[in-house]
Amino acid sequence: MDQVKIGKFIAEKRKENNLTQMKLAEMLAVTDRAVSKWETGKSLPDSSIMIELCNILKITVNDLLSGEVVNVENYNKDVDNKLIEMVKQKEVADRHLLRLECVIGVLSVLVLLIPCIIAGFIPEGTVEEWQRVLIVLSGLIPCVIGIFYAVKIEQIAGYYACKHCGHKYVPSYRAVNLAMHMGRTRYLKCPNCQKKSWQKKVISKD
Repeated sequence: MDQVKIGKFIAEKRKENNLTQMKLAEMLAVTDRAVSKWETGKSLPDSSIMIELCNILKITVNDLLSGEVVNVENYNKDVDNKLIEMVKQKEVADRHLLRLECVIGVLSVLVLLIPCIIAGFIPEGTVEEWQRVLIVLSGLIPCVIGIFYAVKIEQIAGYYACKHCGHKYVPSYRAVNLAMHMGRTRYLKCPNCQKKSWQKKVISKD
């Protein structure tokens, strides 16, 4: 695939639809820098948003990957089918990641609890106070690291669905980390309607 040709085609179709890079980025829940990279041929859109991008630009996936409008009667839809298969594979991978998040979360709690229990059961006067603190810290540090990776996995795997407009997107790590939450449901601001709500984690954009 000619990335430069595809990039120029994306830019052309974006302008035809009277969209700025910023507006297109907001619609796809990506940065305007990402759109700029597509249009300069430095990278390609992620397969998970390719169908949505094509719908916005009013083109087919075949057009996008060809870098031009393909006018062929009864054109072969293999490209569309392959892309759909790629999206399904991403959904399977995201499910595995979310299971891994649960494992990391449980292990992180155990890593913290065990040293705390040990420090609590050591008789008074047996060890110095700083040694007791050191035992607790030996569990606290790996626990914090584990939680960091667990939240990172939750951020990138799947999407959050806005309760108001139904928009599904991937928020920033900072937004996920700072948001109030109940399990995987987090209180976030939707980039599409700008409203805050309790948003559930979903795997598919469909």
